[in-house]
Amino acid sequence: MNDHRRLGRELGLFDTDPLMGAGLPYWLPDGAAVRYALEEYVRDTERRAGYRHVYSPVLGKKELYEISGHWSHYGDDMFPPMELGSEQMLLRPSLCPHHALIYRSRPHSYRELPFRMAELGAMYRSELSGVLGGLTRVRAIQLNDAHIFCTPDQVAEEASAALGSIRDAYDAMGIEAARYRLSLPGPGGKYVADPELWRRSAALLREVLDESGVEYEAVEGEAAFYGPKIDVQITDPAGRESTLSTVQVDFHQPERFDLRYIGADGGKHRPVMVHRSVIGSLERAVAHLIEVYAGAFPAWLAPAQVVVLPVSEAESDRALQLVRRCRDRGLRAELATPDQGGLGARVRAARLVPYQAVIGPREAAADQVALRLRDGRRLEPRPADEVLHRIARQIESRGIGLLDENDRADRVQQQVRQAD
Repeated sequence: MNDHRRLGRELGLFDTDPLMGAGLPYWLPDGAAVRYALEEYVRDTERRAGYRHVYSPVLGKKELYEISGHWSHYGDDMFPPMELGSEQMLLRPSLCPHHALIYRSRPHSYRELPFRMAELGAMYRSELSGVLGGLTRVRAIQLNDAHIFCTPDQVAEEASAALGSIRDAYDAMGIEAARYRLSLPGPGGKYVADPELWRRSAALLREVLDESGVEYEAVEGEAAFYGPKIDVQITDPAGRESTLSTVQVDFHQPERFDLRYIGADGGKHRPVMVHRSVIGSLERAVAHLIEVYAGAFPAWLAPAQVVVLPVSEAESDRALQLVRRCRDRGLRAELATPDQGGLGARVRAARLVPYQAVIGPREAAADQVALRLRDGRRLEPRPADEVLHRIARQIESRGIGLLDENDRADRVQQQVRQAD
């Protein structure tokens, strides 16, 4: 079974140390490369979708979370206050109160709405030691979070677009949703006491789900304290289910923070706040990808995208030059030299790397590369610039496959040949 906790350590992606503390994993270089690729994807797609990125502090006064409702409804999951002189400061459990303040800091017209604000930001949860594990349950979380401030008649369209972004992201990562859940309040929970708020929010999310065509299940007791949400569920190899992505409609915090915009009538109006996380926490997203791919990530996510293998020491200088050319193109490339073993052994050691660029005497003399693919296919020697262009093009497309259709038509052999 592909357990990300074991694989993550074996593959050198992340680890933990007792001196850092439970639930606080650190990222090793290869894991950081996967995480950074996801961060780039998120920022790029959000920018294209009209989001503006911000940075906000991980600390806030206790008063901030009293206003937002987190302290009264979510305080058991927060770290205790830190006394700084006469002030009590808290590690934030969520980014939304900070984004509400950022929105409130400037006047807004209806012409500006929807105003889409995004951040890859840290938040902290006081999880009990018994539930911590690997990257899936941690105390320091890096969240792909966004908040859309919009007019009431824009809510359904914005929530629907957020759901579409989630589905696009899953296609790019090559993962599937186990199910979609409409998470509603349940008896006994700490929920905001406003029946009309819950009715309006739930009706909007049902509309979005119905129009999207996805099958979903309404589940009581899984809502956020301030409103219902769409949860996109994933399962691990053991069949355990967890939430990766969410879309939420929030009438509560705009009221609590007295958020306004100037309408077409010149009057002040209350915006609606749509919370949206496309890939959820980077920790949980990477944990799921590790278990889905067992380290053989899609090329755009792979820690090393190209490994360059000189056949003998005579080709080492040319191989090093190729590594530098790869890096100049933005590719993550490594060099596997002959002193690390024979060519076959080095190919096997690089079995998880999508592209293996072999340089023998003939290739070195002609500035060519004999490309091997992770799935065992080989291409005839080609000019190095052409090979790097094709690899870069495939990676930039963020496709799941190793070659585009033109490359497939150029295969020299359809059958898999054994490495030398």
